[in-house]
Order: sequence, then C-alpha cells, then structure tokens
Amino acid sequence: MGVKVKLLLTEGETSRTACAQALLCSGVDEKRGAALSSATLAKRIGWCTDLVSGMASQLLADHWNGHDVNQLASGEDALGRKLPSNAWMALRRLGWSGAAAEDVRVNDRIVRMAQEQAGRVLRSAHWRAEVTAGVLATWPVDPRKRTTNEWDAVREAVPGGQHLPSSVIKSRTRQVSAYVRAASRMPADVFEMEDPPRVARMLLLAACDGQQASIARSEADPKRALLRLQLPTCPNPQSYRDWTWVACSIALPPTVPACAVLHLPTVRTTGGTVRADMTYSHAVPKARRTGHTVALGVDWGLNTLLSAGAVRLHSDGEIAVLGAGAEFRAAGVLAKQHRLRRQSEHLHAKVDHYQRLNKGSALPPTLAGKQDVLRDEIRHVSERRSNLNQALARAAARWVVDQAIAANATVIYLEDLRSMEARGMGRTVNTRLSQAVRGQIATHVRHLAAEVGVAVVTVPPRNTSKHCPQCLAPLRHCKAPDRPATPGWKWAICPNRHSCGWQGDRDQGAWRRIAARGLTHQTKTVADRACGAMVIRSVDDKLELKAVVNPTSKTSWDRSKTGPTRHRPTRPAPRRRRAPSSTRPLGPVEKCPEGRAPTGRMALPRAARRYQGATATSTPTIRHRPRGAALGAGFHLHAHASPPWWETIKDLSSNVRSLGWSETLVS
Repeated sequence: MGVKVKLLLTEGETSRTACAQALLCSGVDEKRGAALSSATLAKRIGWCTDLVSGMASQLLADHWNGHDVNQLASGEDALGRKLPSNAWMALRRLGWSGAAAEDVRVNDRIVRMAQEQAGRVLRSAHWRAEVTAGVLATWPVDPRKRTTNEWDAVREAVPGGQHLPSSVIKSRTRQVSAYVRAASRMPADVFEMEDPPRVARMLLLAACDGQQASIARSEADPKRALLRLQLPTCPNPQSYRDWTWVACSIALPPTVPACAVLHLPTVRTTGGTVRADMTYSHAVPKARRTGHTVALGVDWGLNTLLSAGAVRLHSDGEIAVLGAGAEFRAAGVLAKQHRLRRQSEHLHAKVDHYQRLNKGSALPPTLAGKQDVLRDEIRHVSERRSNLNQALARAAARWVVDQAIAANATVIYLEDLRSMEARGMGRTVNTRLSQAVRGQIATHVRHLAAEVGVAVVTVPPRNTSKHCPQCLAPLRHCKAPDRPATPGWKWAICPNRHSCGWQGDRDQGAWRRIAARGLTHQTKTVADRACGAMVIRSVDDKLELKAVVNPTSKTSWDRSKTGPTRHRPTRPAPRRRRAPSSTRPLGPVEKCPEGRAPTGRMALPRAARRYQGATATSTPTIRHRPRGAALGAGFHLHAHASPPWWETIKDLSSNVRSLGWSETLVS
C-alpha cells in the first residue's frame, strides 16, 4: 500500500471516513508495457470479480444456517478467544476457508476478498434471524392486526424491539404469512424462508495488502491517484504467470479534499465501465450532542417535499423563530417520477400477460422477442427512476444543509417517519407516500452535515402537525385561504384566538414544533448502536410543556384573508376634486377653500396635511398614468402647490380672505 499517512487532528476535530465514486478509463500492463483500453480493463476486472464471487457464493451456501451465523455473531471461537473485527480473519479463525476450482490458481489475497464479502453477509443475517425468531415466538392470533398486548410481547422478544419501527415487524410478519400459505406450516427460522443471497460482483480491495493492490496520490497532480492491482490475463488462470500488475490513473472527484488520506477502493463493473468507490479519511469539526442554541427544524411533506426554518433557544429558556422559514418544492420531479411509475406498471402488466400465455406452451419467436424487448425496457425505466430518486435526494439534502449554514445552526432536527405506512388514504396517496425518498434524503443530510460539523438528530413525530407551536393546543385544519377551491387540510388555525391566535400553513407550524422539541429534549439525545445516528427516542411530558415558540411581534397589520375581496372598479372616481387643499390656516376658516374644508374648524382634511412638495423623477419611459386621486392625494402626483399667500404676510390677525392656489409642473 506504500507509505501510510497518518491523519493529524487538532482540538475540536474528528476523523471522518467518506466515499466518492470515480471512473477507471484505462490502464497499463506493467509486465508487457501495453496500454489497456476501457473495454479491455473492464474485461480483466470482470474475470477477477467472477473468481471472487464464485468463492464467496460457495462460502455462503456452506454456512447459511442458524448455528454458524450465531457462532460468527457471538464474537468468540470454540476456545473462547475473541474473534477479530475483520470478517476474513474471523472466518479463518473459525476454519471456514474458501478455495477456487482445482484447475484455477489464485493468490491468498483473492481468497481474502471472498472471505471478507461472505463474512459481512453472514454477520448482517444475524439481525434478521433474531427479528424473525422473535416474531415466530410471539405469533399473533390475527397476523393482520396485533393487539396491544401482542405488540408488547413481540417487542420484548426482539432484541432492541422497544425502539424498532413497527414497519420492520410487520414486514417480517407478512413474510412468515406468505410462507405459511405456500408450505402450510410455520417455518423454523429465517434461513428456511430465505435462500442464500446473491453475491455482488465487486472487489473489496480493503481486505488486501500491498501484494495485491496499492494506491497513492500523484505527486505531480494532487487531483489524481495511481491504483495498482494484480489482474488475471484469462478467465481461468492456470498459474501465477497468468496474473500481471495493472496501473490505473484515477481522476479524484472534486469532493475529495487535498489533505485527505486515501484508502484502497472497492472496484466493480457496471454496464461495461469500471467504477471505483474511493474511500478517504479527513478531519472535520466535531458535532455535539447537546449545548445547541440555534436549530433547524425540517418537516416532511407530500406536495411540499420539505419545509424548514430556524429557531433560537435563549438563556431564559424561551424559544424564538428566526425568519419565516422556507420550502423545498419538487413538483416537476415528482410528476416525472409518477409518469415513470405508471410506465413501469404498464410494462410489467405486458410481461405478465406474455408469461400467462407461455404457461401452457412455448411462445412463438415473435412474441418471445417482444418479451425480451419489454424486459430491457423495464430495466431501462428502473434505472431512470433510481437515478431520478438519487438526484432528488442529493438536491434536497444540499438545500437542507445550506439552510442550516445560512442560519448558523449547529443541529438539524428531522422527523423519524420509519414507522409510517402508506395505507388507508386512497390508492393515489398511498402510492405517493410509499415512493417517498425520505430515507435517502436523511442519509445524504447526515453525510453533508458531517462535513461542516452540524449534528443531525431524529425526533419522534407525534403531534408535530396536530398541536399549535405557540400554545400546544390542538389545531383546526381547513382549506388554504388563498386556494379555497383546492381540497385538502393545508391551513391550520389555533382555537385560542384571544390568547394565541396563531394560524398558518400546517407544514410551517410543524417545523417549529420539531425544532422546539429537539432543543428542549437535547439532553435525551443518544447514538443508535446499529448505525451510529443521533436520535431522541421518546418525548418527556415535562420537557414538552417548554417546547413552545414565543409569538413574534407584529410589525404590520394582519392581512390574512377572512372574506371575499371587495370589488374595485377599473377607473375609480376620486374622493375629492383634483385640486390641492391648502395647508392649515392660522385662524378660523371663514370661507370654503378649494379643498372644500368646512368653515368653523381648525383642522383640514388628511390630504391637506400630506407633503405636497416637488417630486424629483427621471425621464419617463412609458406613458404617464396619474394616480393621485386613487391614492387620496387629491391631485396630480407630479405637481405641487405654491405656498399660500398668508405665509408670506407677517400679520394675519384680521381680514383672512379666500385662499388661492396654482399648479407648477415639475420639469
């Protein structure tokens, strides 16, 4: 592997290992000095992956049973010694060796990769076996609907079942029910219901050492790296002479920092191209579990994919909103996703029809060719849907992290919606809910937030959209006032109109509740042992009473729509004549001036007290439209009145006459 570089950390930093995809376009055979094209390189790597996957599949088939999986998961061998953390070393300690065919010669590092891949699969199967065993031990009377006592029993039987999403237990229950309908008996364990999984065609170079592969950053160009690995020259190498070293120059993705330490990647072939998952370690700011004062709350939605906003926790315990929040809308992408889903369902229906025709006799060559074309089209549509979901998840995660950075937030609080099921809401809504990419978005948010030292914590979703963010009273939902003809329950109104009076979009109220709940419960943040993610598992009633957002002071009149819009004519008539009223006189008014001020009062109309000086304007580019009467000024906007004559005379104690006026256009 060359010289190992140690990552230097300072105070407040931690090491983080990430992965980025790169493309292997070409290589050089060091023994022959010949350049390898992309197709030739993909062919030789494909031969190597076939050898590794064959040995890994044989290992899985030999040890796919409950006894061997439990022994591997126990962490101890037959003598009571602790098993190594590396899967390939643990399998060798237990004596589970893999070998290639008799007429094929491979080195020990190729066997290591096969053992590492099989060991990882067997270790992951232990969790599924424990969940299935707990479901079988507490099988309910009605598998379609458990009672409260049956739910408590199954959660106690499953390790960590108190915090396990109910959707996982229900999926295992449906799996057992399907097996019972097919075999007319209960299964013994998960290994009886499931066959050994297929092994992915890839090379886990991390299980190798310098005798099989090495990687180093280029000294001339730090943006490139040189990967060296041994590859076979034929599908079935007979001796070590059939293995040669191949050097591949890799252009590092821009997301890999210049100071990052590179590790051996995972190499795989996809569609005739070779891709490498570049693994690297670099220093990032350490994220905190507690001590947060500014948090970003994020609420999931259906039409509005994400709604987010920031709140601040003051020293006296009060929580205030920072800004009005924002929304991430992806209506166009979701519509395209819906069209691709409908297209995929239509293609699957055609393939099923051909299979029903093929049940009795063989299909004619014409129909068989059509069936192959449909299967290729299904695969193409599935790839498009997958790429679209990944692009949407990355864009949404980038938007969430940018909102947190702009608000100087140190933590992002998300709803934990793993237990939400798409049922009972109609065929269309159920389908849209089941196709949401919430899991991918949460994964990408954690990945991007870790780069800037922002913690990501999931909170319980109970009553986040149901209660008022300012007084915790149950909200009343209705149609949005700006869209009264659109069905739905988008708008939320607090019933306490006198003490609270909050109303707004229910998603805007939800992210306030999520952020406030996270800040008040941040001392209950723990790390999930399964994945290492930060989570708040339960809601404390005493802390929940403090999770209220203080109402912001109103800077303007409430312009919420409460009734129909008043009809306004296209050319409104002026409320008074197009003449400026004179300014306030010093004595009582004797005669009615041009502003129609009644006699016997000191105050003049509102328009007379308005500033009527000259307005400096630029040269107009469009035809001028006088709007003075509509705005209540009483005369042309680009005109001003000359000062009244009594302001030029010092003594006005007697004989106050009528007021004259004149207009002067502003040039």
